[in-house]
Amino acid sequence: MTTASDRPRGQSPRSLSGLLPFMRPYRLQIALALLFLVLAAAATLAFPAALRLLIDDGLVPAGRGEQALALREHFAELFAVAVALGVFSAVRFYFVSWIGERITADLRNAVYSHVLRQSPQFFETTQTGEVLSRLTTDTTLVQTVVGSSLSMGLRNAVMGLGALGMLVWSHPYVMVQVVAVVLFVVLPAMWFGRRVRRLSRASQDRVADSSSIAAEVLNAIPTVQSYAAEGREAQRFDRSTQFAFDTAVRRTRARAALVAFVIIANAALVLWGLFQGTQAVLNGQLTPGQLGQAVFYVVIFAGAVAVLGEVYGDLLRAAGASERLMELLATESPVRSPAQPLAAPLPEGGSALAFEDVRFHYPSRPAQAALDGFSLAVAPGQTVAIVGPSGAGKSTVFGLLLRFYDPQQGRIVLDGTPIDAMDLQALRERIGIVPQEPVIFSSSALENIRYGKPGASDDEVKAAARAAFADEFIERLPEGYDTFLGERGVRLSGGQRQRIAIARAMLKNPPLLLLDEATSALDAQSERVVQAALEAAMRDRTTLVIAHRLATVQRADRIVVLDHGRLVEQGTHAELVARGGVYAGLAALQFNG
Repeated sequence: MTTASDRPRGQSPRSLSGLLPFMRPYRLQIALALLFLVLAAAATLAFPAALRLLIDDGLVPAGRGEQALALREHFAELFAVAVALGVFSAVRFYFVSWIGERITADLRNAVYSHVLRQSPQFFETTQTGEVLSRLTTDTTLVQTVVGSSLSMGLRNAVMGLGALGMLVWSHPYVMVQVVAVVLFVVLPAMWFGRRVRRLSRASQDRVADSSSIAAEVLNAIPTVQSYAAEGREAQRFDRSTQFAFDTAVRRTRARAALVAFVIIANAALVLWGLFQGTQAVLNGQLTPGQLGQAVFYVVIFAGAVAVLGEVYGDLLRAAGASERLMELLATESPVRSPAQPLAAPLPEGGSALAFEDVRFHYPSRPAQAALDGFSLAVAPGQTVAIVGPSGAGKSTVFGLLLRFYDPQQGRIVLDGTPIDAMDLQALRERIGIVPQEPVIFSSSALENIRYGKPGASDDEVKAAARAAFADEFIERLPEGYDTFLGERGVRLSGGQRQRIAIARAMLKNPPLLLLDEATSALDAQSERVVQAALEAAMRDRTTLVIAHRLATVQRADRIVVLDHGRLVEQGTHAELVARGGVYAGLAALQFNG
């Protein structure tokens, strides 16, 4: 998938049609918004007509009393029009803003939920920052259009057409001249507008560059400080922000020129209309009230045209954003639950597991098989260690078990049922995993452990923590189990993070446990504690263990040796050492080196 900067921008507002499914549930609110939009536009168009009556009827020569009474009535009419305009505009604003916020929230939820269900293959070709940009920047653009610009465009289109219609009906000669002059104003304004839009996009891109630099550096603060690179990074960020500032200044200069041109051109248009109108009044062709009415309609028409030019630019930007969002929503994950999943019986102890002649290569490396003819049977309750050199295919075994990918050949059977015939969520609920680098969420210790079983009580969480030997250090934290652990668990040591992950897996209580080099990054003291927690977690369940450090797997029921995606040896530690093969070589390097 290409990034947003590589993809051409939306060229037509028709691209916004992808939002229709999100708008359909709110037909009533949209209808009410349109109704009050038309009423507000009608009230605006009624104002010049009321003004004409004030001038022509309220200022006619008459007695002072009659004139005062007539003026009072006409001013009351004008105020009534103003009240109607205010009420209708307020109701329209409420409904339009509500629709924009609601559709944007639904769109964000739909995109986020869809991305969560994508397989890792999706993230091999799509950067996380690209997805976050779509969730924030693109949806904000859509919100601006749906909640503001589209309403402004419709309102000004109605007002512009209404003003034009009133000019055609009341002053056809003036209307022809107005249209000619407005075109003279609009065409240069459109040229200016395109330039401003290009510079606006460039300015946003430069700001995004600064943000990406900041995000990268802030996520690597220890490395930056260890190399005393604070000054260099500050200068790099300063250069980026200066570039963004220079681009913003060019955009502001162009926009200022556009504003000046539009104001001067509209003033010239109004003054020209006034001049023509005064000549017509002097010649007896128009009444003073008709002149005022015509001038108002000219101003409304010119203003509507100017706003529509701006709105069209917003529509083009939002169309590009909508295209990117719809493209993301249209992405189908290659790994999905079957239409009619099979229910596998849940074992009382550990799960039975079998790999049958599995061949798999990653989509990004189609020429290189990660597993080739891999077959393995694991009995319920067994602990099987998977060892081998880097790149042998050990982690691939876990990825296929969790159905992050599907093999191109062969099948995997769990408790008598092929895993691709099972519901995806039900499959993963039967498997617990303790990764080499456990993920700690930005929440309390209690909630981090409860992630393994969201409905668990506090007592169940604490029991799992005690079983994983995590209770001792959690109780010493400032607020115990309610202590906030920081982003990515920065307030914990490596061994403490591992014990939190083990407690999470134990709370889930799955029949199949996967341990992915769970002690490889720990010191000797932490490893002893974590190893004791792992042994507790492995009781009464089937366990697959990936390990580079062979001392941690010597007591496994069976050790499986992988090399270049193939199963080359299996047996106990003693059997494999005596055989003198790949495992014996690895053992010699670690135990005798």
